Amino acid sequence: MRRKRPEGGERPGWRPGVRVRVAVLLIACAAAGLAQEPPRTAPMIDASTANLPAQRIGANDLIAISVYGSPELTRTVRVGSDGSVRVPMLTEPLHAEGLMPAELEKTVAESLKSAQLLVDPMVTVTVVEYQSRPISVMGAVRKPLTFQATGTVTLLEALAKAEGLSPDAGHEVLVSKPGAAGSGAPLARRIPVKALLADSDPELNLKLSGGEEIRVPIADKVFVVGNVKKPGAFAIGEDAGSSILKAVAMAEGLMPYTSREAVIYRREIAGNVHEQTVDIGKIMARKAPDVALLPNDVLYIPEAKGTRMGWATLEKVLLFGSGAATALIYGAAVH
Repeated sequence: MRRKRPEGGERPGWRPGVRVRVAVLLIACAAAGLAQEPPRTAPMIDASTANLPAQRIGANDLIAISVYGSPELTRTVRVGSDGSVRVPMLTEPLHAEGLMPAELEKTVAESLKSAQLLVDPMVTVTVVEYQSRPISVMGAVRKPLTFQATGTVTLLEALAKAEGLSPDAGHEVLVSKPGAAGSGAPLARRIPVKALLADSDPELNLKLSGGEEIRVPIADKVFVVGNVKKPGAFAIGEDAGSSILKAVAMAEGLMPYTSREAVIYRREIAGNVHEQTVDIGKIMARKAPDVALLPNDVLYIPEAKGTRMGWATLEKVLLFGSGAATALIYGAAVH
């Protein structure tokens, strides 16, 4: 049977004193929770907008502006190409290019006060993404790329980002910064690779701040084809020169039954090809002086009984590569 509810609508066991004590306990718990909440005295920045190393703000950089207590003014904006940013409720854009984040904070706060939008605004500016400091690495590197300089970057670090030099890299690195000449600084600087890597000269490991272009030229080469053990293209040494003896050494020597005469093909500025016949037999026997070779010279060493190859056919041979070129040289007879 259901118990009859006491008059007054009160549940059994709920005395007025109990209800008062429960209410007081709930109020005390709520007050304790409020007392434990730390006061917020600074603007809150989204964790996704991590602050990068403080550098001067440039055009196209992405920045986060946070105004405490004013979510309508807190947002992420990109600096315009003219170096200015627009803050909501301000009629005029603010100049940001060239300022440090702390300096831009003061500029935004003073502008909000001057516009009588806030009495004492608390502003925080953080850099989300730099786009004004590109460093380009190109040429004879394994992975040409362009990246943004966040903080100071050294020349070796930039080359490491490009995964190092390629096997056909030259003997110097050209570092240039467009527009640097107007400030009195040199427009370009040539850095010897050997001194940079092997000698570890700290003065050559330039500090880059963005805007630099790093170019690694391909090394100058000479081409050796014909009756040698390893025909191919060979890089010229740091002395910017080569010779017949050096070229034969890089081709791992002569094959048997080599002709005493070799031909140097050299393309002139006008586009004509100049042919120079040399007595390679006397040079190898040290009875004649060595002959210098210039970049892009082709040294052709025929067999003793072979027919001399003309430049037109030899030019086609160079396009095939060393293996096919050797077969053509041995098998072709050009009159």
